[in-house]
Amino acid sequence: MIGRIHGVLLEKAPPEVLIDVAGVGYELQLPMTSFYQLPNVGEACTLYTHFVVREDAQLLFGFADKLERGLFRELIKANGVGPKLGLAILSGMSASQFLQVVQNEDVSALTSLPGIGKKTAERLVVELRDRLAKFTQSLPTPDTFTLGQDPDAANTNTFVPVNDVKEEAVSALVALGYKPPQASKMVNSVFEDGMSSEALIRQALKTSL
Repeated sequence: MIGRIHGVLLEKAPPEVLIDVAGVGYELQLPMTSFYQLPNVGEACTLYTHFVVREDAQLLFGFADKLERGLFRELIKANGVGPKLGLAILSGMSASQFLQVVQNEDVSALTSLPGIGKKTAERLVVELRDRLAKFTQSLPTPDTFTLGQDPDAANTNTFVPVNDVKEEAVSALVALGYKPPQASKMVNSVFEDGMSSEALIRQALKTSL
């Protein structure tokens, strides 16, 4: 089991990253809430990981902290939830928001995420309500909990063509489970000049809630 990775961030293509660890490049998929906290390319990066082995693939998932990884592990234990849907859920809301949604049995908030219908949302609440209680006990207060680096402040000195920014954002949303037309509509509805792809993705995801 690979539990943690520390190396140099080589590439960022949401929701995927490439990290160089002693000359070996590791590809990881991240929920967008963790992706927002990444340093700039070329800087040191540490991620907690979860390794999934399937018949057709070996997949490595990365998380900014142990809380997100713990929630991801509980999610993929739930009936009908795989790693892709787990990433989509944790991309659409922060760890604290997800815990609150489950505690409050807020089915409508869950159904706003891609791939989650009413029955799935109701099943998630029932299955996870008690299992997630251990996380709420150690959760930071709203005043201290933070998603990390402000995506609007990232890469402010790097010019990226508008089309590339939009395409990257759409690709990320599609990878998280949104249909291409829906992803394009979400991106176009919130796009503003000068936005980074991370900021654009974050705003697009907010509109879905």
